[in-house]
Amino acid sequence: MEELARLAGITVRTLRFYRERKLIPPPRREGRIAWYDDHHLARLRTISALLERGHTLNGIADLADAFDHGRDVGDLLGFGEPTEETPVRLTPEELADHFAGEATPENLAAALELGYLGTDGEEIVHISRRLLDVSAALVREGIPLSAVLQAGARVRQHADALAELFADLVLTHAPEEDLQRLRPLARSVVEAELSLALDRRLRKASEAGRDRGPS
Repeated sequence: MEELARLAGITVRTLRFYRERKLIPPPRREGRIAWYDDHHLARLRTISALLERGHTLNGIADLADAFDHGRDVGDLLGFGEPTEETPVRLTPEELADHFAGEATPENLAAALELGYLGTDGEEIVHISRRLLDVSAALVREGIPLSAVLQAGARVRQHADALAELFADLVLTHAPEEDLQRLRPLARSVVEAELSLALDRRLRKASEAGRDRGPS
């Protein structure tokens, strides 16, 4: 315990306090000897980094609980399944930096439930670099992360329906092996239709503004 506290830059008393608060997992015991490892040290350094960023111990405890009970990275990524997305590995403090104080326990739990996040040892894995970057950009624009995640859940439903429609189309008229080869065509159709839909939405908003006239 003394060695772990020294490496983490904290006192033994602080370490005992963290252990009592269940901020770190219990050590492996062999008789009367308690063994701590690199995972414990990484967790302590994460706690220190999050405290420096203004998180409270209660908030860190909730984050640690969500983190410890998150989805495993294997379940998240479905190893062996083809994907065009690039997963991103993050430490908890890097995740907090991405979302500027919005990485609350509630938002983390929602992201885990949605399948955006998984865990791999002491690391967090985001399922998609593109989704991570877009989510962070929306938060920087002032949109709450909770609203972004709620919208993500709704988009997921529509995306699943579109994927099913395209898969049925291909499997009805082409061999099954063509589904992977033709997926870029499906993406192009969705991107084009979304662009046209946004054009229509912006045009309606502009016309509504003109109808209201100056206030």
